[in-house]
Amino acid sequence: MTKLKVRALLTASLLAAVGAIPLAAAQDFPNHPIKLVVPWPPGGNVDFTARTVQPTLAEVLGQQVIVENRAGAGGTIGSAQVAKSSPDGYTLLLGSSGTISAAPAVFKNISYDPARDFIAVGAIQYVPMVLTVAPKTPVANWAEFVAYSKTKPISVASAGNGSSNHLAMELLMRQAKLSLVHVPYKGSGPAITDLLGSQVEAMVDQLTASIEHIRNGKLKALAVTSLARSPLLPNVPTLDELGVKGYEAGTYTGLFAPAGTPPAVVARLHGALRQALSNASVRERYRNAGADVWEMSQAEFDAYVRGDVEKWKKVAREANIVVD
Repeated sequence: MTKLKVRALLTASLLAAVGAIPLAAAQDFPNHPIKLVVPWPPGGNVDFTARTVQPTLAEVLGQQVIVENRAGAGGTIGSAQVAKSSPDGYTLLLGSSGTISAAPAVFKNISYDPARDFIAVGAIQYVPMVLTVAPKTPVANWAEFVAYSKTKPISVASAGNGSSNHLAMELLMRQAKLSLVHVPYKGSGPAITDLLGSQVEAMVDQLTASIEHIRNGKLKALAVTSLARSPLLPNVPTLDELGVKGYEAGTYTGLFAPAGTPPAVVARLHGALRQALSNASVRERYRNAGADVWEMSQAEFDAYVRGDVEKWKKVAREANIVVD
């Protein structure tokens, strides 16, 4: 055998061995604890989502799943940390519409691109928003809300400039041709407090944040923003039903991995997540909070996220929403 042939065989053997490393690693996955980064402080919806599924997910995977809160800059600090992590499946992001779809649309300086830097592993839950009005706002239904907006601009609260509910409001204003004035707050809590006190007239917010105030009659629900009615508010119509065709502005949470994570690892994580979300107690906790477990394949979730990112980029561009 010539030296040239020997060298070729050695090269081929080396390449085959290198190619087998990711496959072997995937087959052995996971063999140590997994870190699940929540890019918000403890206590919020994203943190609740993570900690609800964490024990069952750990049980399914046979390894610890450690939730780490890495808050700051509208959720972008923790998200950027995961984007730059090793793509081995051991550092994951509990992503949401706020950090994956809204933030890249509005933040002027952001260090990650959701399409380039993440793989959408699997959907967890979907929460519709709801259009509510304050106790003293003189409207009882959608038709009256539209008519009222023609007499004066309606003040609409949000959790902050560039937040998901701000973008939802801007989309509604454009699609329904309403006259609205945005009133940003530092979080959903202060915004709802002023809405309850009629300091502002309306708000588009997550159903989970508004449901108790609607149930006890302190806020009037005019419409939900999902394409189907919420089982929690079966008598409240969708905006699509009311003539704002195709309007949809729910918020989602899901599991994301750094780009480059081996497909076999992604498949393992997706399967484990779906198994964890089939647990009755996990589903019940989400349902009681006003959220629906989202039944989607990995490909369906990836396609939804990509479409949602582009949708809100367009809204932010048209409304000239930029956050420094």
